[in-house]
Amino acid sequence: MELDASLSWLALALTPGLACRLSARLLKRFESPEGVFRASLRELEACNLTAAAAQAVVKKEAFKRAEKELAKIRTIAGCGLINWTDPEYPQTLLQIYDPPVLLYVRGDAQILNLPALGIVGTRKPTLYGTQMAERLGRELAARGIVVVSGMARGIDAIGHQGTMAVNGRAIGVLGTGIDVCYPKENKKLYEKVLERGAILSEFPLGTHPAPENFPIRNRVVAGMPLGIVVIEGAQYSGSLITARLAMEFGREVFGVPGNVTQPVSFAPNQLIKQGAKLVTNAEDVIEELPTPIRAALVKAEQPEAEQRNLLAAAGLNSSEKRLYDLLNSDAALPIDDIVERSSLNSSEVLATLFNLEMKGIVRQLPGKQFSKVLL
Repeated sequence: MELDASLSWLALALTPGLACRLSARLLKRFESPEGVFRASLRELEACNLTAAAAQAVVKKEAFKRAEKELAKIRTIAGCGLINWTDPEYPQTLLQIYDPPVLLYVRGDAQILNLPALGIVGTRKPTLYGTQMAERLGRELAARGIVVVSGMARGIDAIGHQGTMAVNGRAIGVLGTGIDVCYPKENKKLYEKVLERGAILSEFPLGTHPAPENFPIRNRVVAGMPLGIVVIEGAQYSGSLITARLAMEFGREVFGVPGNVTQPVSFAPNQLIKQGAKLVTNAEDVIEELPTPIRAALVKAEQPEAEQRNLLAAAGLNSSEKRLYDLLNSDAALPIDDIVERSSLNSSEVLATLFNLEMKGIVRQLPGKQFSKVLL
């Protein structure tokens, strides 16, 4: 939509004291933001607004800030605003009890209403969690599913990396302003998602990460997709909260089972005990989707054929093949062990491993350890 036409919507979103549910109540009562700002003080107070919030609406205090915000938005490439009445607004979000009145969007807003699934989990994944997040992100994206996450470090980012590896489409939902990349190490991922999808936020420009923002963000991550896949999360993790929100919203919830001795396995294992679908691959997720959506998805390749195609595309030379054959996907190998077993010098090993990482078939883990990407 045109930015100038967004001024009253933006002013409503920026008015202090108006949370999403209050804004929804006002929009239902007065039919439009313009109607809200034309209302009398008595009419506003009848909607159970606080005196301060009602005064702010009557005095139109947020309009100056909204004008400044629009001026800033115009300086950000590809940035726009969508509200409830716009066709690009995610229709699934309108089904939850407190959808954002307004969303900042960068990238391709047309994908916001395509079939999507969320991948969420711990910020400190195990090797197993890392491999599963990358694999599921890749497999779901290869079938034509849009992958949604909060773009946090760990499982969220890894799921999107898997999506990008097959040129899939993704949506990142931020707990910051749309112009603030958090965490900073996800900057390259942020740019890739912009190329292949969209970045969303309901927070004003320049909003920096604050603990209270992320539960707010999580309801969008839970409410937008058809379902949520949880890959590792502790007992009191944000991923478990997101999954419970998804259940409240009537979304499908999936859990990747984990080692019961690992604290990060609590969330998915608990969800599975409570009835979430146990997931070992993308087909376990896809078979739970509505029939029309399943019918529209891209046909999957057989896993063996997919692996052969990926390795053939990688075009491994003799040194790359030697190192690739030394590694496995179940346990990482330290760099010193790789040098010792490969009979190559350390410089050759490091250069070759870098090439394998660039080809997307080897992953480096903390402590200079390496493993195969799970194909």
